[in-house]
Amino acid sequence: MNTAGTGGEEVHIPRAAPDLNAPRVLVLNASYEPLHVTSAKRAITLLQYGVAEVLQNSAEVVRSPSTVLPIPSVIRLRRYVRRPRVHPVPFNRRNVLRRDTFACQYCGSAEDLTLDHVMPRSRGGRHGWDNVTTACRACNQRKGNRTPDEAGMPLRSRPRAPTFGVYAHGQFAHWQPVWAQYLGDRG
Repeated sequence: MNTAGTGGEEVHIPRAAPDLNAPRVLVLNASYEPLHVTSAKRAITLLQYGVAEVLQNSAEVVRSPSTVLPIPSVIRLRRYVRRPRVHPVPFNRRNVLRRDTFACQYCGSAEDLTLDHVMPRSRGGRHGWDNVTTACRACNQRKGNRTPDEAGMPLRSRPRAPTFGVYAHGQFAHWQPVWAQYLGDRG
C-alpha cells in the first residue's frame, strides 16, 4: 500500500492496474448467480454503458489524464441473461484427478496416482463419477478386489459428479478470496 503524508497524516494512494485485459472480475447474473470471469477492460465497458453495476471494487485503479476509475472486483448484470443448457463434465482421468485434487483418497499421497473403483467392476461396480476415485498405486493394490469397508480403508471423500463451472472451463479455478461470498460452494 502506497502512502504519502504531509504533517503526520497518511493518505492512501491506490495502485494502478498492471494489465486491463487479464481476467479478474467476477460477473454475476441479475439473480446473483456467477456467470463467468472477465477482464477489467470489459467490466469497465459494461459499467460505462449501464449494463452492469459494481458490487465490490478492488484496490486497483485505472488512470487517465482527467479521470481515475476504480477497477471492480465483482459486478452484477442489471438484466437477467439466460444461460445455455449446461452440459455435464466429461468423465475422464484428468477430470477425476482434478475433482480429487490430485491426491489419493485413501492416504492423501500425490505420488504414482491411479484410478480405483470403489465397488470393484468384477463385483458389479460401474465405471462412472460415483464409483471411481483417485488412489496411489500402493493403496490401490492393498485394497485389491474389495470395497473400502472390507479393506479397512475409509475414503477421505465420497466420489460424486463435479459441478459444471469449476471443471469444464476452469473459470473459477483461481478465484479471489473476496469472491467467496458470491460463489458459495461452487469455487
